[in-house]
Amino acid sequence: MTTESARTVSNAVLVTAGVAAAYVVLTTPPLRRLAVVGIRLWLGASLPAFLLSQVGRAWAEAGQARH
Repeated sequence: MTTESARTVSNAVLVTAGVAAAYVVLTTPPLRRLAVVGIRLWLGASLPAFLLSQVGRAWAEAGQARH
């Protein structure tokens, strides 16, 4: 088996596993609720952190432009 065909097979296996996991989560109400809570927590933590870093970067660049 060549490296390229091994990568193709592994990618197909990963996609299949991901689709199967998504199906199970979406069709099982307790898992679906858990996924929604996890997404809310992730967005609640990462989005403000990203915005804060972007504001800080813009502030620093604006200060450097004035001098």
